[in-house]
Amino acid sequence: MSLDLKNLNKQDPLKRMVERQEETEEFSPMDPPDAFKPPTLDEVKYEDMHPIIQSLMDEHVKCNEVIGAFENTISSLNSDGFSKSTLEGINDFFSFFDESIIDHNRKEDDTVFADLNSVLHEKEEYSTGTKKTVVDLMEDDHVKMLQLAAISFNLFGLVTRIPDQASGMVILDLAVEQSKALIEMLKLHIFREDHVVFPIANDYLSTEVLDTHNARFA
Repeated sequence: MSLDLKNLNKQDPLKRMVERQEETEEFSPMDPPDAFKPPTLDEVKYEDMHPIIQSLMDEHVKCNEVIGAFENTISSLNSDGFSKSTLEGINDFFSFFDESIIDHNRKEDDTVFADLNSVLHEKEEYSTGTKKTVVDLMEDDHVKMLQLAAISFNLFGLVTRIPDQASGMVILDLAVEQSKALIEMLKLHIFREDHVVFPIANDYLSTEVLDTHNARFA
């Protein structure tokens, strides 16, 4: 079941449940934590990846473009305020999230991740200090980013419904804060998948298994 994040001004955000996330330490995509940098992992070039993994990575390219545009929109709030242009940029991002990112995550979970996670659990290859595999952590991210998107979307929706300007600015600040957290999570998540999870999947999963999944989405 997909969250309908489209039509920012046409839905009643008060009907949605907004749950705050526990604060977690943030990492730069260019400085991932040690748990995501296995020392024995060999880099795999894009052209050496299986076609279904290449397809998922291609979708990441488009995701990064939209995330970058959303980041620019959030930054422009400082100069342009909550204008028609920024509202359209916000709406465009959440429409893309609802229509593409959720579907992309589901595709990963149902194909490459499902088989890879079974292999990793059998091998007992867990992230440092946990009983979770890198796939478990990626799937956790999928849930967290969905929650963060719902929080951000609802807060932006509330701004359009609050008549008091001062209260609206407080809510807008919260919306921006949560949106920035979502942006950083998305960028780091994509980095981890492209540079850690997909190379492992390409190495551990047989061509036959990957071919089967590729045929489903050809």
